[in-house]
Amino acid sequence: MPHITIEHSKGLDTTHDLQALCDTLWETFAAHPSVTAPDTVRTRTIAATASRIGVEPQSFAHATLLLLPGRDEATRNDLAQLTMDHLQKHLPDVGSLTVRLDDLNQPYLKRML
Repeated sequence: MPHITIEHSKGLDTTHDLQALCDTLWETFAAHPSVTAPDTVRTRTIAATASRIGVEPQSFAHATLLLLPGRDEATRNDLAQLTMDHLQKHLPDVGSLTVRLDDLNQPYLKRML
């Protein structure tokens, strides 16, 4: 049930293939041994309308990785590192890349068709 949300600098979607980043992350997580239901993996991007960071260039991508509780620390670290690896591969010239991993606390409700 990993959900990966990537907040990014305005305009990054015109200079980088964010759909390819989402697709690659989805495929990586869906194939990961800790993910038992690949159809529950979610990836998405959200552009920040305004931002300021302390490095040049003034561009960023920040991935928030939400997981249901229960994975051991090694698995959590592996998933976070895989996320960073894909950010670095797809966004090599972006000024700041960060990943935050968080547990999705219960209750978690969903509806799918």
